Amino acid sequence: MSEEPEWSEHRADPTPPSRAHGRHGSRRSPSDLWRDFKDSPFLPATVLVLILAAGAGLFAGSYTYAMANPTPHHVPVAVVGKPDSAKDRSAFVAGMEKALGSSLELRHFRTQQNARHAIEAQQVFAVMRVERPEGVELDVSSASGASVAQLFQQAGPKVGKKIGVPVQVRDLKPLNKGDPRGLAIFYISLAAVIIGFVGAIQLSVHARRLNPPERIAYTIAYALLGGFVIAAVVDWGLGALELPFVHSWLILALTMFTSGMVFTMFNTLIGRWAMLPTWGVMVLLGNPSSGGAVSWPLLPSVLGEIGRWLPPGASVNAQHTAVYFPDHRLFQPYLVLAVWALVSCAVFWTWRHRHPGGRDRTAAHAAAPG
Repeated sequence: MSEEPEWSEHRADPTPPSRAHGRHGSRRSPSDLWRDFKDSPFLPATVLVLILAAGAGLFAGSYTYAMANPTPHHVPVAVVGKPDSAKDRSAFVAGMEKALGSSLELRHFRTQQNARHAIEAQQVFAVMRVERPEGVELDVSSASGASVAQLFQQAGPKVGKKIGVPVQVRDLKPLNKGDPRGLAIFYISLAAVIIGFVGAIQLSVHARRLNPPERIAYTIAYALLGGFVIAAVVDWGLGALELPFVHSWLILALTMFTSGMVFTMFNTLIGRWAMLPTWGVMVLLGNPSSGGAVSWPLLPSVLGEIGRWLPPGASVNAQHTAVYFPDHRLFQPYLVLAVWALVSCAVFWTWRHRHPGGRDRTAAHAAAPG
């Protein structure tokens, strides 16, 4: 009787380990790892982490640079006085420039009435009148710039005491009682800017099937409604500002529409990264340079120049004029808002075939007979 061969419990696997474990058993090259990472959701998430970190630093830096230490730069001041008071005036001006750490841009007027007209026209921030033996009459305008007026009110009496000249400070254009620091206009303009492009972002996410004309129409709709609500809350609800209601409402609506169309323009041009240039233009650069929180003469010179030509600065300027200087209309802020809105709409309409959304009308018509 033949014996059966004894089989071992641990038979060798004829399949090589590299083949048995497939790709897990082989050592992968860096190019393979990069290819997998690039095709995974981890790449955009990593890019977003880096962008958000940089954005946080830029956001804090831009506002700190513009607002933390406001310093006067060539503040325009109206001067009224007789030739015999030139010596006292020179001494007071020199003392003010030393106290403020900047130079005053003096503009001479014959009469006090002409100088006050310059205040109403927003050409100067204060009126200086030097007469003997009365001393110095320093008329400021908080409505023209609360931060500038505050500096003048603090420095004027100190300088007068130092040179031995009495100084009387008056406020020709005080702010509304509900807005003692003059920040309400900045806040309502900021709300219109941010909600404007956030609304456009939400349309691109939740209403992607809107065609370009419908997208513009709904942007107009939420701008009109949003501007009305902002004005109603600040004026009727809180009483912080006495707004010329319809005028302020339309300014806010134009601001929201412009902000929304700026995002829509960038969304059409560069797709999902449209938030980056929108945030840069409207928030990082536009809001700190708008002159709402810190008057333009106190901003760094570059920001003070470019702020007027961006939508946030134009909105603040238009609203500020409508509330405090209704008899002296400025066309420049409305022109700035209109140009930004029209250019954004034109770019969006010209490249509307790249619009990330809409409905396929061709497919719909083709499916209809069936």
